[in-house]
Amino acid sequence: MASPDRLSATFSRDTIDAPGLQPQAPLLHVDGLSVFYGKQQVVSDVSFELGRGRSLALIGESGSGKSTIARAVLRLLPSGGHATGRVAFDGQDVLALSERRFRPLRGRAIGFVPQDPGNALNPVRTIGAQAMEAAVLLDEPDNRVRRQRILETFAQVGLDNPQRVYDSYPHQLSGGMLQRVLIGLAVLPRPSLLVADEPTSALDVTIQKRILDLLSRLQSELDISLLLITHDLAIAAERADALVVLKDGIIQEAGRTSSVFSAPASAYARKLHADVPALNPDRYAELRDPGFRSLKQGATAKIEVSSVTKTFTVDGKTLTAVDGVSFTVPAGTTHALVGESGSGKTTTIRLLLGLEQPDSGTITVAGDTLSGRSPDKLRAVWRHLQLIYQNPFTSLDPTWTVEQLVREPLDRFKIGTPEARIAQVRQSLADVGLGEHLLARKPGALSGGQRQRVAIARALVLRPDVIVLDEPTSALDVTVQADIVEALLSLQANLGLTYMFVSHDLALVRQLAHTVSVMHRGRIVEHGTVSEIFDTPREPYTRALLASIPSGAAGAARVPQHRARAMITAA
Repeated sequence: MASPDRLSATFSRDTIDAPGLQPQAPLLHVDGLSVFYGKQQVVSDVSFELGRGRSLALIGESGSGKSTIARAVLRLLPSGGHATGRVAFDGQDVLALSERRFRPLRGRAIGFVPQDPGNALNPVRTIGAQAMEAAVLLDEPDNRVRRQRILETFAQVGLDNPQRVYDSYPHQLSGGMLQRVLIGLAVLPRPSLLVADEPTSALDVTIQKRILDLLSRLQSELDISLLLITHDLAIAAERADALVVLKDGIIQEAGRTSSVFSAPASAYARKLHADVPALNPDRYAELRDPGFRSLKQGATAKIEVSSVTKTFTVDGKTLTAVDGVSFTVPAGTTHALVGESGSGKTTTIRLLLGLEQPDSGTITVAGDTLSGRSPDKLRAVWRHLQLIYQNPFTSLDPTWTVEQLVREPLDRFKIGTPEARIAQVRQSLADVGLGEHLLARKPGALSGGQRQRVAIARALVLRPDVIVLDEPTSALDVTVQADIVEALLSLQANLGLTYMFVSHDLALVRQLAHTVSVMHRGRIVEHGTVSEIFDTPREPYTRALLASIPSGAAGAARVPQHRARAMITAA
């Protein structure tokens, strides 16, 4: 096999296993692409082809170069970035074109779906006003016709009330609706190529499936080629005809999805496969065994939530966010709350932390009842109840050092001497696999995985009984996520910690939790052990959630052998 940096993936609908037929030229041909930011090379000699109407996924962890390659194709590299090699779109080398000559292609012929609709859409302008800007690409002078085309496209991407969406501001729509808006604006001019950069990473699993189904349907209906950027091998395997696996800007492996997915040849692709929760549900079985033993032996409950209800008044209307919720969490186990956005998970956690007071019902943590306590009296509970936030970059003060961040809880509770506090900080860092050399660093000088480990160390430094994990790995790559999950489960096994885990990633819940409560519209619709919920779900809502977990199974059957082939070739 050729060396990793000389691999390329070739895939075309018209590469047909039949004699006498000439394959049509690919829509996108990337040959020897290298990208530099200043003097630093971040992409090295990457080559691949994408046929008309086909799909190809660039996969790899953060820093692998996949988004940089997409920006190079779109000619959207930041200031100081430049690309060499050849990027041919429909026969034209776009790198050789001036910005004036390339601009008509961007948006019209090459569409783009960004990762975060919250950043891509202007919050102070209506969706319709922003859509009309995109409709300029239609070369249609009549605004009434443009508006009608927008509404038709919104309907095509599954927005039930296009006129309401058109008149709304971004904050008035859900995340899934906003992502559909972005997809609609991208396909409005009917491009030949659609570049989708992590289009579902921030969405619930059910919404993620709907968005990916939508992209697949549009690709088929409009004969669009899809370049999908993702860090999730299972999603890539389900949705792409071919895969290009990247690490540090270098191709590690490339070829037809079925081949790369079922029998990865490179060590890095094998690691990616092993790190995907959906593909390895029992990876941490040994570390979870102590929790299952505690569950079987009837361990004392560390958390007891009994008939809790919470309502809010919004615009004069009473909304029930949590409706008669009850569950218990035995000591030394992990209990997961799962459900779509708006199901009541976050409100339940806020009640558990004492940040909200229930209208009725009781919450007990380690024997202490939270209901009715003042903030001063809650301090005693918080000493034994800690929270790990979703995004460590925003939860850690960027001006503080690692030592200050981890030591702060000890300072606030006046625990131990200054010397003892430093020793405890070092021990907490060691517990999560971080060395003392990081003590003087600030969050900006750490990787995403290191920042989350610091957040965990900060929660552990008080030696709490209970830790609430609020989407603790959703902002991380699967490889970093796997390391964090292993660290959390090791700590639980060694220290007997009790976890309350909130996540929209059901595959990760399957790997990490012992018991699960499924929430829907403020109520718990199903509760049980992980095996009961995942293997024999009773409720249709639970079955719908589980059906949305990507398995990677569809990729192998996406392209019949007699119709097309993907191959690894020496560049």
